Amino acid sequence: LRPPRSLCPGIHATMTQPQLNEFIPPPECPVFEPSWEEFADPFAYINKIRPIAEKTGICKVRPPPEWQPPFACDVDRLQFTPRIQRLNELEAQTRVKLNFLDQIAKFWELQGCTLKIPHVERKILDLYQLNKLVNEEGGFDAVCRERRWTKISVKMGYAPGKAIGSHLRAHYERILYPYNLFQTGASLLQKATLTNDTKDKEYTPHDLPQRQSVQPQETCSIARRAKRMRSEVSCVKTEPEEDCEMRPNLRRRMGMYVAKPEPGKHNTSCCILDNNKRNLLVDQYMCLVCGSGSAEDRLLLCDGCDDSYHTFCLIPPLHDVPKGDWRCPKCLAQECGKPAVAFGFEQASRNYTLQTFGDMADSFKSDYFNMPVHMVPTELVEKEFWRLVSTIEEDVTVEYGADIASKEFGSGFPVKNSPMEIPPEDEDYLRSGWNLNNMPVLDASVLTHVTADICGMKLPWLYVGMCFSSFCWHIEDHWSYSINYLHWGEPKTWYGAPGYAAEQLEAVMKKLAPELFESQPDLLHQLVTIMNPNTLMNNGVPIYRTNQCAGEFVITFPRAYHSGFNQGFNFAEAVNFCTMDWMPIGRKCVEHYRQLSRYCVFSHDEMVYNMALKADAMDVDLASAVHKDMTVMIQEEEELRKKVNKMGVVQSQQVHFDLLPDEERQCCKCRTTCYLSGITCPCSPGKLVCLHHAQDLCSCPPSNHTLHYKLTLAELYPMMAAVKLRAESYKDWLCNVQDILEPTQSKKRELHSLVEQAEAKQFPQSELVDQLRKVTSEADKCALMAQQLLNGRRQTRYRSGGGKSQSQNELTVEELRSFVRQLDNLPCNIRQAPLLKDLLTRVDDFQQCSDRLLSDESPSPAELQDLLDVSLGLDVELPQLPLLRERLEQARWLEAVQQASSRPDNLCLDTMRRLIDQGVGLAPHSSVERAMARLQELLTVSEQWEERALSLMDARPYHCIETLEVALQEVENIPAYLPNCLQLKDVVIKAKKWLHEAEALQLGGRIPVLDSLSELVLRAEGIPVRLDPLSRLEALVVDVQAWKESAAKTFLVKNSPYSLLEVLCPRCDVGTGPQRMKSKRAKEAPQAGKRGSTKLDSLSDVERALSESKDSASAMATLAEVRQKEMEMLLALRASNESKFLPAENCCALSVCVCHKAPLGAMVQCELCREAFHCTCVTTSEDLQHGQAWLCPFCQRSRKPPLDRVLPLLASLQRIRVRLPEGDALRFLIERTVRWQHRVQQACTEGMLEEVSKMANGKVPICSSSKKALHLIFSELVSKPPFPVSVKGLGPELEELMVEGFLLQVTLPETEQLYRYFLYKLSPRGSPHHIQVMMCYCNAHSSHIKIHDHEAVSGQSKRTKRRKDSSDSQHRDKAKKSRKKKSKKSKDKDKDKSPEAKRTCSPTNTLSDPVPSDSEEDYSLCAAPWCREPEGDEVNWVQCDGNCNQWFHQICVGLSAEQAEKEDYICISCTQPDYDRGE
Repeated sequence: LRPPRSLCPGIHATMTQPQLNEFIPPPECPVFEPSWEEFADPFAYINKIRPIAEKTGICKVRPPPEWQPPFACDVDRLQFTPRIQRLNELEAQTRVKLNFLDQIAKFWELQGCTLKIPHVERKILDLYQLNKLVNEEGGFDAVCRERRWTKISVKMGYAPGKAIGSHLRAHYERILYPYNLFQTGASLLQKATLTNDTKDKEYTPHDLPQRQSVQPQETCSIARRAKRMRSEVSCVKTEPEEDCEMRPNLRRRMGMYVAKPEPGKHNTSCCILDNNKRNLLVDQYMCLVCGSGSAEDRLLLCDGCDDSYHTFCLIPPLHDVPKGDWRCPKCLAQECGKPAVAFGFEQASRNYTLQTFGDMADSFKSDYFNMPVHMVPTELVEKEFWRLVSTIEEDVTVEYGADIASKEFGSGFPVKNSPMEIPPEDEDYLRSGWNLNNMPVLDASVLTHVTADICGMKLPWLYVGMCFSSFCWHIEDHWSYSINYLHWGEPKTWYGAPGYAAEQLEAVMKKLAPELFESQPDLLHQLVTIMNPNTLMNNGVPIYRTNQCAGEFVITFPRAYHSGFNQGFNFAEAVNFCTMDWMPIGRKCVEHYRQLSRYCVFSHDEMVYNMALKADAMDVDLASAVHKDMTVMIQEEEELRKKVNKMGVVQSQQVHFDLLPDEERQCCKCRTTCYLSGITCPCSPGKLVCLHHAQDLCSCPPSNHTLHYKLTLAELYPMMAAVKLRAESYKDWLCNVQDILEPTQSKKRELHSLVEQAEAKQFPQSELVDQLRKVTSEADKCALMAQQLLNGRRQTRYRSGGGKSQSQNELTVEELRSFVRQLDNLPCNIRQAPLLKDLLTRVDDFQQCSDRLLSDESPSPAELQDLLDVSLGLDVELPQLPLLRERLEQARWLEAVQQASSRPDNLCLDTMRRLIDQGVGLAPHSSVERAMARLQELLTVSEQWEERALSLMDARPYHCIETLEVALQEVENIPAYLPNCLQLKDVVIKAKKWLHEAEALQLGGRIPVLDSLSELVLRAEGIPVRLDPLSRLEALVVDVQAWKESAAKTFLVKNSPYSLLEVLCPRCDVGTGPQRMKSKRAKEAPQAGKRGSTKLDSLSDVERALSESKDSASAMATLAEVRQKEMEMLLALRASNESKFLPAENCCALSVCVCHKAPLGAMVQCELCREAFHCTCVTTSEDLQHGQAWLCPFCQRSRKPPLDRVLPLLASLQRIRVRLPEGDALRFLIERTVRWQHRVQQACTEGMLEEVSKMANGKVPICSSSKKALHLIFSELVSKPPFPVSVKGLGPELEELMVEGFLLQVTLPETEQLYRYFLYKLSPRGSPHHIQVMMCYCNAHSSHIKIHDHEAVSGQSKRTKRRKDSSDSQHRDKAKKSRKKKSKKSKDKDKDKSPEAKRTCSPTNTLSDPVPSDSEEDYSLCAAPWCREPEGDEVNWVQCDGNCNQWFHQICVGLSAEQAEKEDYICISCTQPDYDRGE
């Protein structure tokens, strides 16, 4: 193998980069996948697909998947010599270019120069195209004169405007112009010189003549088709050996002679002749131009013919002796004028086995594509193949094991008498018609009648391929079918053209490569030339392709050109076959061969003769085809013999041509194989011509010629008659058929016997056969129909009422009478004919009854049905039946209308429409029309009310309920079922119910619950009635939502995880967080707080209880229960958290803070839950002053707004007058806050706070261990103020009071004052903590806590001024206007009360009427720092009975009017003890 001449990177670059003229695959040919039934008969299936497949020329057949024949070839014996294929020599246009370049190279080689192809624009210059375009433009002189070089450069594909034309002119003038001048004979005596550029690529000639001297060997003795690979005319001129040895092969000047080298001596040695001998030589050589022998030093001797020329006599004269061999003008013309050698493949120099060939093939492909063979895509191989065959720059050589005789090495299919043992399960493949050894000799193949075993046609040929090995464009011998099976290996790519485009393909190839066909007219029959399918398609030739994979067949049809190549190493097998439809095509092919003087593989006339000998056993269809072909053959033979006789050939001799070898009975003119006749002459023994070329035998007179014949015409005609007799053997049968079809008294059995005879003898299908079968079938049908008519078995009508007939083939009464008469005219007897008269009698009776019933004005439906039932037994078309059906349909429809009208509740619009539609299809009748009018009127009214009801419900805005009730009253009188009206009635009922519920919702001043209100508003959306209370209820819902949003903004912090209800309600989840550890008390507390079956363990339980409560009192009770539970659980949690800090053996196991780790570093303790936290884990406010309580993230649940911001929320909710869980919780929170304030006041008045001082003086029951633990935790905290310090050591009542103050979700000054008071009292005197707490207390509350009287007065004046500055004029006016004076009686009464009475009084949650005050001017402002600024009826005043005598709003200090009248009120400022006195 020879790799491409160019570098491998260049090749791979062309494979990966898209090319300008990249190959475009043609469309795919048909692919057939037969079923097992179709696959059983190959020729029947091929004949079935032929109308489709012959349009593309080739097709692919995939056998059923289970059909897998074994590979039976003898691999060990198979050795073959492949053909060598140089890819770029295969393509026609590329070969033309190579031949042209070889001629140019030879021309310059004979001139002593080497051809180098120049580069233009980085591409090798196409000298062939340049030469062709210059010749088309009129030659070099014309192109130069008219300056067409730029035009030529554009035609060659170069970009204009780059001065390419001047380069092309220079290259043409340097390389091609001398050759063209030489071809025209204009400069026979001119010696041209060739100057080359160093960048030009040296051209290596392909030496086609020398390589073609090696011809392929014939592997089969009778391989007729192998001759197409042989050069038929040898055009290589050889010289005698003696002349070659005697002729000097070096250039000589006179005076020097190069002698023939002797063995052992250097071939360049020479001897200088003496003067005498030199003179003899000079006398022998004379200049052929001037005729003089002088100037012998300037005399050149031709290396071809030894003619001599002076260097100065040549045109132009030579100044120096040329280098290399030199040819004179005559030798140059003779050498370059030799005819071209016929192209053919040469055989490889070595034999291969399948193993060695496969190794070589796989190695070549993997090395070429640089990847494993199985990974190379077929598309890549295809594009690379067509690129290689179209380039002159790369020479890729492959080998192809083609046309290997299966007779010698064994077929790939199993065959009988094979040395290989066939398993029993594979014996079916021995007899399979798709076995290529069986297909050519099947009964349906005419090649069965060819006696010789023709390799490739009757005997399969084997093909062993490798990558790029190809089979060129060709058609099968004798234009026969071919079938190829790929046993195994990589795919084989096929290209095909349909048979009707064969001449078009030949014309295109001759047009594009005329030089090849000038030397080889039968080039396409040599299988050595291919052409790119894209080129053929661009010229209008239809081309199709396919990839044949292993286990697939490819079938080519008559005269279908096909070619292709192999994708890699594979093994295929092919054979020819011919069917009877091929016979006229085969005879036309023989005539075509005669015109091309081409060998015939077999004699077509001999095959026809052999078929005629077996006329008696021949298939009828085949006999017909043979008769047609034989008629043409005998007529032609008769005409030719008459022509020869007229020429004067009178001698004749009978010869058995079939006994002669094919070479001895071929026409020496057209090479046709003679069989019926031939002409010889004694002057030319062994020479034979056919009758078509009798005049071309010799120059002897025709009387000397002898006619050799196989059979006389008298013998031929009887043979044709025998074939004709077989082809027309059923003429008698046809006559009998024609006679039997005449109206005679024949029997039916004779009809069946004729049909059976036609089927048994396999007569061809014809109209008479079809007619016979038709008549027989008609007779059977008539007999069957007569029997059915008599027996009533043909039930073709519906039992439900004599509807339309299922079949339209019933006989009319007249046809029945005619049918009875025509039964006698059938070619058979019908035994039922006498009984049909009885049927006619019954038909007449039916007609009389129907006429009587139809004449009645009001026929009974039952009688009509009975009469129609009688008609079912009469399989005859009765004209009265349509009228009877119409009357029956009318009666049934009227009955249906009457039944529907009697049940108005079920009479819907669809029922009315259906009845009307049914009535429209009825025949006109007065009763039908009256019923239709009533129905239509009812339908119109019903539809109108349905639309009106729908419009009333869809109206926007909605109608009032009174309008809808009026409409319903009108609808009640319509006797029909109206869905929309019923829906309207349901809407009115729902609207009334809703209005009743809305009225009852606020009946008697009730405050509606939000859930009930929302549910009522939601229900109103589905009621399309104008509901007057709806807008008010929707406004209430909107106000409630706005209130909830305002409350959420007031209480909830940003991104709070708690809901508003969860913040406002007492906590029911104390200690349930992941950071809490439940103590036993905390677990038991919820159990003690349960009431009955009510569970308040979660917020959802509380919310559900509040929603289900009937009034506010029950809601308050529920919340009070939750509050009690909250306190118990929180106190238990505090005790549990404080117990953590008792001394323990393992302190490291203590878990605190949100991180659940041991105490470490700076920590802070929550004042509410008493849990300790790392300062790094929680956020502590930088603004938190010393002495302020710190709450952990779990206890600080809301913003804790001031009370003066919370009270307006409750007031606004009371104005909305809607109950919701959040409102109840807020009310409970305010009441709880007020109660807590009174408890604080009560604690001050009863002296509970004074006990704290005693506890601080050493009576606090705190154990030393507890103190030690606290000191351990807060050692870091004390040194880093202002972090708060926890208050410890309070009594149970004070602790509960302080805890509840921290639980309140509002900010109260009492909470901070009380906390700082406890902190001050419990701190050691003189300690930094004590002094710091005292300073913070005095600074923060100097304006709120009365310590001395003058301090109180100054504080009050300052606060009054501050309040006046911060309030607007409108507020002051309202406050002054609303001021009422407290009665003296109540004051005196309050003063007279004992301390015991004061201590026993407790605040309540009821509000009484306001008490008028004494003055509006003196007490215009409330002294409470948390003043709610009430308005209207809420402005009720009370005066402090302590030392300050300040005035407060009753609502601001949580007093009712009853409490203000009966009890003394002392403000929180007056209840605080004097710090100075406290010591």
